[in-house]
Amino acid sequence: MAELTALESLIEMGFPRGRAEKALALTGNQGIEAAMDWLMEHEDDPDVDEPLETPLGHILGREPPSSEQGGLEGPGSAAGEGKPILSEEERQEQTKRMLELVAQKQREREEREEREALERERQRRRQGQELSAARQRLQEDEMRRAAEERRREKAEELAARQRVREKIERDKAERAKKYGGSVGSQPPPSAPEPGPVPSSPSQEPPTKREYDQCRIQVRLPDGTSLTQTFRAREQLAAVRLYVELHRGEEPGGGQDPVQLLSGFPRRAFSEADMERPLQELGLVPSAVLIVAKKCPS
Repeated sequence: MAELTALESLIEMGFPRGRAEKALALTGNQGIEAAMDWLMEHEDDPDVDEPLETPLGHILGREPPSSEQGGLEGPGSAAGEGKPILSEEERQEQTKRMLELVAQKQREREEREEREALERERQRRRQGQELSAARQRLQEDEMRRAAEERRREKAEELAARQRVREKIERDKAERAKKYGGSVGSQPPPSAPEPGPVPSSPSQEPPTKREYDQCRIQVRLPDGTSLTQTFRAREQLAAVRLYVELHRGEEPGGGQDPVQLLSGFPRRAFSEADMERPLQELGLVPSAVLIVAKKCPS
């Protein structure tokens, strides 16, 4: 009848009767400690209070008592007569041992939960480090792709500049071939060759300065002006395009093509001049141009 004593001890410790019977049955009636282990591990289970489908007596390895087979018996039944009677001191001593055992199990459970929490924290930190390393690798890949894109764009820009230079050279060669060296129709040379100058021991020839940019001021027919900075190697057509895009609407709604003139010395730029760089036309580092309406032919 040891299982009955264990059942009473568990009830004395505050466990519900159904839960205590279930713990003793599922642990094979191996004692209070095994039943308490089961109760501590399954106290949060949603079905912990559901009764067992198999009768409790068969699980414990004994036949069901006569009260389960033939109904409830009176106080003088055999089960009631065989139940051991504990004195008050024995009951208090047994309750004390059970409470100490419960406290021990609780400490063991807290220690186990603390170890599990530490393990989860280590796992979280490890995952955080892996995520940080992955994010850093992604940033490095993006920086590498951006650098490659910049190199590619620079190579394309250099190739485009080379094509423009080649086109300018071809145009110059075609114009020279077309005009055949005529003085009146051939564009002026880019830079006159300096003649031999007698050397003077006290005076050195000034060094010609190279400019990368030029500042162009364009005066419009209505009296207003436009000012913009261009690269020295840009063609004059870029200045004309800028003027056509930024001049105001003229009366009548239409926009006539413009012709650019230089102020001093006064000079009208031709269509051939539109393909020449500003540096070659002598408009560097700054120049003032005049917009005149081109009369329709």
